[in-house]
Amino acid sequence: MQKTFRIIDEDGIHARPATALVNTATKFKGTEAFAEAKGKKVTLKSILGVLSLGLEAGDTLTLITEGSEEAEALSALQEVMVKEGLGELHE
Repeated sequence: MQKTFRIIDEDGIHARPATALVNTATKFKGTEAFAEAKGKKVTLKSILGVLSLGLEAGDTLTLITEGSEEAEALSALQEVMVKEGLGELHE
């Protein structure tokens, strides 16, 4: 499953929101979660991976989940994106 977001936070995805995404992704042990942007795909269970994307306002980010809890994980990650004011659904 996947959803694409447009980053709306003027500071982009820096350490604090990246940590919120990583903490949410790691709650789902049976599910792999990935972030894809700028032609690069990284695990959402590594803060360094997320930060390496260098996401800024206006960039698009696709969150991908695979596994037994993929729907729940994607829903939780979407909630972090919207609740933290990081991004809005794109398309």
